[in-house]
Amino acid sequence: MSILKRFPAAAPWTSSRDAASDGGFRRDDGRGRSGSLDAIEAEDPAVQAASGSVASITAIGEQPGQDFRIPLPDPRWTATGGSSDFGPVLNLARCTKMVFDIAAAICALIIFSPLMIAIAILIRADGGKAFYVHKRIGRGGRQFGCLKFRTMVVDAERRLQDLLASDAAAAREWAETRKLTRDPRVTSLGLFLRSSSLDELPQLLNVISGSMSLVGPRPIVADEAPRYGDHIAEYQAVRPGMTGLWQVSGRSDTTYARRVQLDRWYVMHWTLLLDFSILLRTIPAVFLRRGAG
Repeated sequence: MSILKRFPAAAPWTSSRDAASDGGFRRDDGRGRSGSLDAIEAEDPAVQAASGSVASITAIGEQPGQDFRIPLPDPRWTATGGSSDFGPVLNLARCTKMVFDIAAAICALIIFSPLMIAIAILIRADGGKAFYVHKRIGRGGRQFGCLKFRTMVVDAERRLQDLLASDAAAAREWAETRKLTRDPRVTSLGLFLRSSSLDELPQLLNVISGSMSLVGPRPIVADEAPRYGDHIAEYQAVRPGMTGLWQVSGRSDTTYARRVQLDRWYVMHWTLLLDFSILLRTIPAVFLRRGAG
């Protein structure tokens, strides 16, 4: 999230620690006088709502009249940095979320372990590995190994490249959604695991390790980061989740732009109650297989 503003060449703008007195920005004309910044151009209405809580400017253009971006985070999802009055409350809420995540994931792992062992044995029948580890972007932009049951054939990457080179429609679909409606790489068992979301059960281990949450944005790969544009900071502010707004809002039936919008909305409006609501909505979404693919 950021504000794009062209400041006049008259005087440089500097950060102010007294956000309550001057809106968080101060202009120093070199003679000890300062004035408040009363007009900004925001890319999103939510940015304007957060402007009163800004405590610092982290990027300033060096030349007078130069365009530059000032990161202007909403205090609700950056409160862990301590710059907002809501920080202690949200810190406690986020700690509660992590404790619940780990405790619930351990319980779920115990309950589903017989099923997971049976699935692993079936997958291993073709001689390949039972699990698939894929690099995804996590909190703070750090990559982690996202676990899934393997749902594709052993030579999946070669088959994908062959398909994209020979099928223009499939290439367009892949470029737009990073998914294929008819994916020749997926095994028959893999189709069932994906439609039932059972392929994601190993991610309980990611939750226990702290690299994922039960609820959060869909974990993305590095190639998908540009699709988030200026909103990648929101995605990186939290841990990705096993389920989230995208999963209970149609999944593959939605566009990628809608997915980004849902991820951003979740981060901007996060509460523990929202997490519990999404978890409850996930159950019918999985059983009804809405948008699975």
